[in-house]
Amino acid sequence: MSQGTSKRLINWRRRKARVRRRIHGTTERPRLTVFRSSKHIYAQVIDDVRRVTLAAASTVDSGFTGEGLTKSEEARAVGMLVAQRCLSASIEAVVFDRNGYPYASGRIRSLAEGAREGGLKF
Repeated sequence: MSQGTSKRLINWRRRKARVRRRIHGTTERPRLTVFRSSKHIYAQVIDDVRRVTLAAASTVDSGFTGEGLTKSEEARAVGMLVAQRCLSASIEAVVFDRNGYPYASGRIRSLAEGAREGGLKF
């Protein structure tokens, strides 16, 4: 462990690498990846073959209005927003990449459920 790097960060990077060894996005089924910070949540749909981001949504987008919502409700709204943007780009099926975060935690699961409600299949 290098100086300045916490054990929590090292463990998260290990989990992230373990998940990414198994999950790859293709042109037919791109990868929906999630990043969460203490205040915001971000979602991107990535084609790993071409290495390009196809759609993205987050709580810091100018079109996002999440005032008065809890973090889990914001995550669900971001999931629905990214699903809407995917469907407009004719993407219907994705592979979900939880990015090393536990799925049972509220925000990751809420984002996934919101994306499913929005019409994405995974």
